[in-house]
Parts: sequence; structure tokens; C-alpha cells
Amino acid sequence: MIATTDFELPTTAPGVLAPDALRDARVRERMSRPAVRMFMKLADSWKLAVDQRRALLGDISRPTYHNWNSGKIGTLSRDQLERVSLVLGIHKGLKLLFADEASAKRWFTSPNRDLPFGGRSPLDRALQGGIDDLYAVRRYIDAWRGMK
Repeated sequence: MIATTDFELPTTAPGVLAPDALRDARVRERMSRPAVRMFMKLADSWKLAVDQRRALLGDISRPTYHNWNSGKIGTLSRDQLERVSLVLGIHKGLKLLFADEASAKRWFTSPNRDLPFGGRSPLDRALQGGIDDLYAVRRYIDAWRGMK
């Protein structure tokens, strides 16, 4: 295991991770535990089922999910960290767009006829499993925020 106590995350500005930082195993190791903890808290607040959580995380196996949920977290891959980041970004965007959690959740789980969703809910689009599906939801929310 790599010691991370003296290791600083590479940034381009305060709070902005360097573009290629996730290629470094030390960076991923340092970020993995807090990322999984935040994801699990958010998934609990959204009341997501285990299979939904696994899909958002890139279809990880049930044993891996249960290990992570119990605190046995190894170093996440770049893909897994990007997925967690996208989910957290979706949540942040919803908090900025909606006055209360109930309204945000209703929008996120309701059918939507806009182009990226094709009659499905934004959550259903995110659950398709591809990282591009998460990006599509995140981009939509970010664009919507830009219009307000």
C-alpha cells in the first residue's frame, strides 16, 4: 500500500485537480475512500437500490459493492472516480436548480421528453451504465443552470 500522508494532490488552481491527475495511482488511492463514502451517502439519500448503485459505479460486482459499503475500499480506477464525480456533480447541479430536495428528486426520477432522455427519467438515463450516459445527464443539468 502506498503511504499518502505527505502526498499532495496535483492541482492547476485551488480546488481544481490537474487534468491527468487520475492517471497517478497515488492520487486515485487518496481519493478513493472519500469518494466512495460520499457516493454511498448520496445513494442513501436518493434511496437507490443496490443494483442501481452498482450500475452508476460501472456495473461493479455485488461482492465489490458490499466491500465498499462496509468500508473495505481499495484504489478505484479512473473510470470509477469519474463516475462518482459525475454523480456528485449531478447532485450539486440539482441542488442549485431546485429549492428543495423533494422537487429535485421528482424531476430526476420523472419521465422527461427532452432529447437526452427520450421519455425516460434522467435517473433512468444515468442507469444505462455507460459513462456517457452520466455525462449526458450532467451536461444537461449544467446547460440548464447556465440558462437560469
